[in-house]
Amino acid sequence: MSRVVVTDRVFTIDEIVADVRERGDAALAEWSRRLDATTWLTPPRAVAYGDIPTAAVLAAAEAVRTWHAAQRPADLLLEVSPGVTLERRWSPLRSVGLYVPNGLVSSLIMSAVPAQAAGVERIVVCTPPAGAPAVAAAAALLGVTEVWALGGAQAIAAMAYGTATIAPVDKIIGPGGGAVNTAKLLVSRDVAIDLPAGPSEVVVVADEGFDEVIIEQELAAQMEHGPDSRAYVVRVGEDLEAALDEVEGYAAEHVALLGPRAESLAGRIRNAGAVFVGPFAPVPAGDYATGGNHVLPTGGWARSTGGLGLEAFMKAVTVQRVTKEGLERLAPTIEALAELEDMPAHRATARR
Repeated sequence: MSRVVVTDRVFTIDEIVADVRERGDAALAEWSRRLDATTWLTPPRAVAYGDIPTAAVLAAAEAVRTWHAAQRPADLLLEVSPGVTLERRWSPLRSVGLYVPNGLVSSLIMSAVPAQAAGVERIVVCTPPAGAPAVAAAAALLGVTEVWALGGAQAIAAMAYGTATIAPVDKIIGPGGGAVNTAKLLVSRDVAIDLPAGPSEVVVVADEGFDEVIIEQELAAQMEHGPDSRAYVVRVGEDLEAALDEVEGYAAEHVALLGPRAESLAGRIRNAGAVFVGPFAPVPAGDYATGGNHVLPTGGWARSTGGLGLEAFMKAVTVQRVTKEGLERLAPTIEALAELEDMPAHRATARR
C-alpha cells in the first residue's frame, strides 16, 4: 500500500482516507497542512489567477467535446418475445468528482468536458493548491464553478465520503500519482471510480533503423511526467508476431507505432489505453489537442479496461414490461428455474 512520509513519520493512504471519512473538514485541514503547507481550517475554493492560453484551452475543449459527444450510446427498445419488452435507457450521473493533478489544465479538459457533454448536473473539481489558480481559470472558461484547492488522497476521500463543506459525489474520475490512485482504489468499495490512471507509461514500437530522434522524443515526453513514469522500446524486426506479443504483454497506457511494419499492428493491438500511428501522431498530440482522452489505464489495467469516454459519465437503466399473456408464456421457465434453486417465493410470482 502507498505511504507518505511526514516529518519522519510514515502514514498509509488507508490512514489518511479513514481519517477524512471520520473527521471531515478537520482532517482535511490537518493533512493539507502536513502535505501542502496550507493554513486554512475549512477547504477553500480555488481562485483563478494568472494568464492561461485561452485560445488553446477552448480549442482543446472543442475537440474533446466533438469526439465525446459522438460517443453517446443509443437507447434500445426491443420486444424479445410476444408480450415481453425490454428497454435499455442511458442517463447521465447526477454528480462526479474530478481529480486534476497539480496544474494540469489538460486533465481538467479531459474530464470536465465529457461530463458536460453527458449532461452531469454537478461537477466537482479537486486540485492541489500550488496549481489551483490556473486550473480554476480554465474551469471558469469551461463553465465549471465548484473547484476546490485540495489535493492528494485527502481530496479523494472528501469527494467519496463528503464533509461539512464538500458534498459527496456519485463517481470519482481523473488521473493522479501513486497516493491518489491508491486512495481511489480504497474508496471504490463505497463509490464508483473510473480506472487507475497513473503514473504515465509509453511503449514505442519502431521498425529497425527508424529515426532515433523521434523515438527519443516520445520517450522523453512521457518521462517528463515524473521519475515513476515508465518507457519501453520494442524493435520490430523480421518476427512481427513476437513484437506484437511483447507490446500486448506491457499492456501500456500509450503505444506509439513508428515505421510501416510497426504501423501495420495498429488494428491488432488490444492491450493499450491509446495507440498512436506514425511519425506525425506524437503521444502529446493526444494529451492536448486531438480530442481523444488522455485519462487512460496504467499498471497493466489496459488488459481489461479502456480509456475514459462519455459512457463513464452515464449509466444504463433497464426497464422491463411484461403483459399478462407475456407472463403466461414465461411462467414455465420461471417455475422450473425457481424450483431448481429452491426459491418458492420466486416460483409463486409466475402465476397472477
